[in-house]
Amino acid sequence: MSRTVQTFNLASGVKIPWLAWGNGSGEARKVPVEAGLIALKAGIRHIDTAQNYLNEGAAGETVAKSGLSKDEVFVTSKLSGRKADSDPTAEGYTVPADEVRPAIQESIKKLGFIPDLFLIHNPHVVARADLKKTWQTLEQMKDAGELKEIGVSNFRPQDLELILDGAKYKPAVNQVEYHPYTLAHLEPVLAIQAKHGIITESYGPLTPLLRHPTGGPLKPVLTKIAKRVSESNPGLPIAVDEFVVLLLWTRAMGVVAVTASGNEERIKLLAEISYLPDILTKAEVEEITSVGKTVHFRHYREHMQKDFALPDLPDGTA
Repeated sequence: MSRTVQTFNLASGVKIPWLAWGNGSGEARKVPVEAGLIALKAGIRHIDTAQNYLNEGAAGETVAKSGLSKDEVFVTSKLSGRKADSDPTAEGYTVPADEVRPAIQESIKKLGFIPDLFLIHNPHVVARADLKKTWQTLEQMKDAGELKEIGVSNFRPQDLELILDGAKYKPAVNQVEYHPYTLAHLEPVLAIQAKHGIITESYGPLTPLLRHPTGGPLKPVLTKIAKRVSESNPGLPIAVDEFVVLLLWTRAMGVVAVTASGNEERIKLLAEISYLPDILTKAEVEEITSVGKTVHFRHYREHMQKDFALPDLPDGTA
């Protein structure tokens, strides 16, 4: 079986590996270098980190110790900001507009290289009045060669429209909680992204199985498809279960999957999944999509459910 990393093309033509290992949550956050080295050794070629994960230095150390050249590893980081010292209970994280560039330069220093992709972690990283100016700072740094690809995360329709107005560079990606149970809510976001050639990145792609209390109506569909795939492809290097099917659905939708694990066996499994061929049928992809759109269930609600109308759908727990 081919061990060529499967990628998507950003609007610029730059290739981004479709599956990323994230060092920002759970055990992965506790042992970022050790787990990152397992990921790279197993064949994963995309590391996702951020300022508020406090792991940018570990991401850089991981690449340096891997034996791989930096060109072989795609690294994403994010401008995350910090809680306002004057009001630690305030919502969101804020960075003064004049501190955006120094904050990004600090990320580059910690990593030891310019990341392949740098995102605004959410639209509340800066004051609303400074959001467009912050995007312009990223554009200026891209022009100066201080950044490569630039994008956003957790951006709602109004956030995308704000920075797209007069933008020199459109965001390469928008990283959001994306899985079948967020599709109905994300429709206006995805429409804007399709219009402007913005790739979707998914964090929490396995939420329907890991975080939904029952799995909802999607679970039996995934089980059925996993059984069909396993019976039709006896020579696959791994056992195909619901988790594998859900990640392959994400890829079939043209979406980058970002998932975290600190468990060695789980990381190795993710690496094997990243190299699997296209083994879902078009009908199976469409069935997962259509069933997903009958439910609204989101785990990470901090940003995307504020001032962004929710669909009138059940949460699938009944």
